[in-house]
Amino acid sequence: MTARPISETVASLMPRARAELAELVAFQSVADPAVFPKSECEAAANWVADALRTEGFTDVALLDTPDGTQSVYGFLPGPAGAPTVLLYAHYDVQPPLDESAWLSPPFELTERDGRWFGRGAADCKGGFIMHLLALRALKANGGVPVSVKVIAEGSEEQGTGGLERYAEAHPELLVADTIVIGDAGNFRAGLPTVTATLRGMTMLRVKLDTLEGNLHSGQFGGAAPDALAAMIQLLASLRDENGTTTVDGLTDDADWQGLQYPEADFRRDAKVLDGVELIGTGTVADRIWARPAVTVIGIDCPPCVGATPSVQASARAQISLRVPPGHDAAEATKLLTAHLEAHTPWGARVAVEQVGQGQPFQADTSSPAYTAMADAMRDAYPGQEMQSAGMGGSIPLCNTLGSLYPEAEILLIGLSEPEAQIHAVNESVSPEELERLSVAEALFLRNYAESKKV
Repeated sequence: MTARPISETVASLMPRARAELAELVAFQSVADPAVFPKSECEAAANWVADALRTEGFTDVALLDTPDGTQSVYGFLPGPAGAPTVLLYAHYDVQPPLDESAWLSPPFELTERDGRWFGRGAADCKGGFIMHLLALRALKANGGVPVSVKVIAEGSEEQGTGGLERYAEAHPELLVADTIVIGDAGNFRAGLPTVTATLRGMTMLRVKLDTLEGNLHSGQFGGAAPDALAAMIQLLASLRDENGTTTVDGLTDDADWQGLQYPEADFRRDAKVLDGVELIGTGTVADRIWARPAVTVIGIDCPPCVGATPSVQASARAQISLRVPPGHDAAEATKLLTAHLEAHTPWGARVAVEQVGQGQPFQADTSSPAYTAMADAMRDAYPGQEMQSAGMGGSIPLCNTLGSLYPEAEILLIGLSEPEAQIHAVNESVSPEELERLSVAEALFLRNYAESKKV
């Protein structure tokens, strides 16, 4: 009996994939016990481990990483002499934000308008399902031609570095000839894309104190130093009038060479309101892939509901700085810290705490693995050639793996195309993208194994 083509096999497996993704999305696996119970992450980790065991993986283990979370590891031996490929995804997710803004429950996979909605559907629980689909298709069509290691991280979204530190302490565990990071995405749905660069990141919390306690704004306002007003002035110093990031000492003039992002497309993808201008200067690709970008992601201050007429004694903010290739994230952290301390007004007491950090990444797109992936994507997306793009987000583990295994080729693919709205409300995944990328990954593993034969 002749084996079916990989594409037909993957298509037949899609109902099972949807059911499994629904089970995995149901876990509220936010790696922050202040938001959801730690048991949710532990249950998701056990689900991933059981899935690997079902697929015949050996040495399946829950790795207790230094940040208090668990990563899941498994090994699937291939033919003698075959190369080893490491497949990466993460099972932790971002908080759902305002659950009332979701059109369906965030932890319940829901089909609507041809897409599957749910937190983590694309980023990155869908990435783990993609790996399973590719391996199942190969097993049904002659077997998996490479040895496979899978690592599913438990705290990627928190940026706390648990798996990075674990890998550094156990470098033999994840050694591989090539590494496929399933946590990126196509430039847009239907256009096969590998991610050539990632911005790194640093995350800081800054706290300002000006008074021993809040004061009546009528009795003291106008002379008493308001910590919230000081915080607003400090945060405003991080951008100029165009919205360009202005951290003292951090250069902001790099140009992106390669696939461009038309402004009209970006406005549509980002859902920018009519009449509202984009921020920064240069091309859109320059701004989101090649240059640093600061974002205030949270402020602790009184909500409008229940607010009292008070001068605030303290204020706190959390700041994310995306760091492009060519910059060192540790140095950027120092520059941002120094900027915050130097621009704090009125002599307010300032305390800066580092929350997370990860280095930027740049891939070698001329390597043999990229040739094998280009051939695979050409077959999975008929009529389309693989493109290389940047990604403004961060995957700190990439640089750790690159440092530990300098001979390994690292490729980044995934399901997080613009319509997926990862990190936002109503995150979703395109089942067509899941199907085609699973086909592409299966064909890549086959192509890569052939390229390594003597």
